[in-house]
Amino acid sequence: MKKKLLIALGLTGVIAASIAVGAYAATDIKLFINGKIVNADLQIIDGSSYVPLRVVSESLGANVKWDEGNREISITGQTGQVDQSVYENTQYGFRFMLPDSWKGYTIVTDKWEGHSVWDAQGKEASGASLSIRHPEWTAEQPRQDISILVFTVDQWNELQQDKFHIGAVPIGPSELTRNDKYVFALPARYNFAYPDGYQEVEDILKSNPIQPMN
Repeated sequence: MKKKLLIALGLTGVIAASIAVGAYAATDIKLFINGKIVNADLQIIDGSSYVPLRVVSESLGANVKWDEGNREISITGQTGQVDQSVYENTQYGFRFMLPDSWKGYTIVTDKWEGHSVWDAQGKEASGASLSIRHPEWTAEQPRQDISILVFTVDQWNELQQDKFHIGAVPIGPSELTRNDKYVFALPARYNFAYPDGYQEVEDILKSNPIQPMN
């Protein structure tokens, strides 16, 4: 009988056979590896999520070998290399994990501006706006950017207190992550025009690709 090796998500070194009492397919769970969605036979066993070991290993560039005679599993590969590209911003202190298909990206810098909607003389603020642009983007056929607004912690708190607003949209930016000095946020309705690649960007953002650096 052919068995499928599974590895528990969130547990180190836990391997089991796919034949298990109480296991069932978890078809509503999506698996992202380095920002890419991966098709896998996910299962839940006793409250833990399991995915085939081969799927995870090969997605990370490693090879899996099963030695039936010695009952051994060997995983080999270039563990130092991962199928992804990383944008690292040392000025504000964050890194953003991108799929390998984004290698050759460019960074477009701009700024956001905030104004009081109640008082023309009221609170105003501004800060950096960074867009990660896909290498296939062209003026004739633009693709969806990954836009990141940078706030100081004080600016973010004032925004939450409605001391100023950004744009005419009543819904404000949504926080992605933060470090000791800055809050990084996704603009409201950043993909309202649904350009090419908008679904890919949504999938990337679902994988929590941004990490703070203090």
